[in-house]
Amino acid sequence: MSAVTTVYTDGACSGNPGPGGWAWAVSGSTEYAYGSEPSTTNQRMELTAVLDAVRSHAGPLHVVSDSTYVVNCFRDGWWKGWLRRGWRNSKRQEVANRDLWEPVIAAYRRREAEITFAWVKGHSGDPMNDLVDDLAVNAMRAQSCGHHT
Repeated sequence: MSAVTTVYTDGACSGNPGPGGWAWAVSGSTEYAYGSEPSTTNQRMELTAVLDAVRSHAGPLHVVSDSTYVVNCFRDGWWKGWLRRGWRNSKRQEVANRDLWEPVIAAYRRREAEITFAWVKGHSGDPMNDLVDDLAVNAMRAQSCGHHT
């Protein structure tokens, strides 16, 4: 079995909606990616970071995020209810950001045994969380994309 890759993810947005940025970075590595959108929301940027990280890494993956929106979906199994209810939440409303949730959940379901999620408190001095926050904020401000390995 291959080693677990730990990837930190984050999203940023100025206004809601407004210009946004997302980023991920691999712990113990110089590998990272970031991107931006001119008009988006913080939740969409959080999900975009996770989707890009999952798509960019095969094998066991541990995703660390300061987004309870992302982490609780998997920790608490929200996605299972959404699928049972035809992409409706517990209040029977359409699931927000379904266009991003669908590919994230599909990727997770294909690799459920090898993808885990953990929450980290944002802006609490965790160096990797601070790094992806900086990358996401800078991408948002510059409206740029990049990748480094």
